[in-house]
Amino acid sequence: MATYYIGVDVGTASVRAGIFDQNGRIIKSSSHEIKIWNPKGSRRDFYEQSSDNIWESCCKVIKDVVENIDPDAVAGIGFDATCSLVALDNEDKPITVSPTGEHEQNVIMWMDHRAVQETEVINSLNHSAFQYVGGKVSIEMQLPKLLWLKRNLSETWYQTKRFMDLPDFLTWKATNCDSRSLCSVVCKWNYIIDESGCHGWPSDLFELIGLTELLENHASLIGSNIKFPGTPQGSGLTYSVAQELGLNPGTPVGTSLIDAYAGALGLFACHADAPLDKRLALICGTSTCHMLSVSQPTFVNGVWGPYADVLLPGMWLLEGGQSATGKLLDHIVETHPCYPSLKERLSLTTPIPEELSRILHTMSRPTGRPVSNLTKDLHVWPDFHGNRSPLADPTVKGMICGITLDSSEENLALQYLATIQALCYGTRHIIDSLRERDVEIGCLLLCGGLTKIDLFSVTMADAVGLPVVLPNKKESVLLGSAMLGASASAHFSSLNEAMTKMGGYGRTIQPNQQDRKFHDRKYKVFLKMLQDQKDYEKIMNSS
Repeated sequence: MATYYIGVDVGTASVRAGIFDQNGRIIKSSSHEIKIWNPKGSRRDFYEQSSDNIWESCCKVIKDVVENIDPDAVAGIGFDATCSLVALDNEDKPITVSPTGEHEQNVIMWMDHRAVQETEVINSLNHSAFQYVGGKVSIEMQLPKLLWLKRNLSETWYQTKRFMDLPDFLTWKATNCDSRSLCSVVCKWNYIIDESGCHGWPSDLFELIGLTELLENHASLIGSNIKFPGTPQGSGLTYSVAQELGLNPGTPVGTSLIDAYAGALGLFACHADAPLDKRLALICGTSTCHMLSVSQPTFVNGVWGPYADVLLPGMWLLEGGQSATGKLLDHIVETHPCYPSLKERLSLTTPIPEELSRILHTMSRPTGRPVSNLTKDLHVWPDFHGNRSPLADPTVKGMICGITLDSSEENLALQYLATIQALCYGTRHIIDSLRERDVEIGCLLLCGGLTKIDLFSVTMADAVGLPVVLPNKKESVLLGSAMLGASASAHFSSLNEAMTKMGGYGRTIQPNQQDRKFHDRKYKVFLKMLQDQKDYEKIMNSS
């Protein structure tokens, strides 16, 4: 009988499931959209979801992929999700995190930036724990959000029984095992593992912030049973969940990962010329996460980590990121004056990115120069939703230099290209910060929705000046999640073994060295735009 593993990925706007064989080959996948609320009357940086809606969607996609599959053949399930904050009351029911008071809205999304003041207050403490998050706590981490809830929704604060990262909520729903993934608590909750191997909640930091309630009763609100990713959760699927999914009770469930980390696991499993500690994994979706697994702890300003054992045992993980990448490209396209007519013209026949790429190649042909050179006079600073790395500054704004009155499709294509280039220079900026700390990168491995855009992957190689590897196994995040289920099963002895046996090969894009000087010049403009923004801020804040 064949053996299968299920990976479930809860992204920003949808839930996906995939079923894989023991060689990492995907058999079937399914996707279902999930709700997002951006409450009216609040600032636009409030983003909320529903844990009930998310779990119902998980059940739907799992049932889709196991249809016609013998339950005895399913040997394990893994979950990953965005690092969003879930609140549950004394009866384990959703409790509101929203100014609207709607209890259905009980998840503060990862990209929610409501806790600006709370982030500033926490970072003013300059606590030693912050060295493990690039020197500053991010507005996208959980302590600022928790402090915001205490300050602004006291009824929710005092009636909540569990605060959980979304990946941990999923394994709890599946198994009734009240544990937390080491990945979640270290990377997003400031749980500490230092160089000596000592670990625990930083009680003095919680006291300084005013969140000591979270550590009462052995930290029952936020968890004290911490597990390594891929280790079995409780006794596997509960009877009721197994009945709902059409699977066997006790089917092993692996301890979860944050979605980007599942993507990194799937990417690191792909064979590449560079050694593991010189492969930078980019998970490119709504946002982009940059993951690097190194053997020794390295501290880089503006880069989260080093995080011990959160992905692979014995390795330290560094994480950079860009808060809006795919979302920024959507914004550039959908707010351009020609978007409605372009969308109507293409209907369902041609994807817009494909058409914009065609337009760019048509424009470049008469010039005899590469497509990249079309943006010589158009420059973008891409931090429309703040800068995660390497500046760690959520107040940085986006910039465009070179706008005219042109509202044609050709103009949209140019803005689209300039934005892609800017996102790639943002990655180069992160790599430069790593190199300043003697961290060398040999290649980039890419997965996620943006890799479906050839122009993005090729530009990344050229703009950064490094080979880009695109795995032949396209669903790296789902594959990484399935590896968690495989690791929890009796068929693999460890997550490392699952990664080795379920990984594959990829296609390498080499950088075009003839285009190097052009990108070097544009990168200088890119950095100058940041300095200009700082200068403008000083002028406007002067007395």
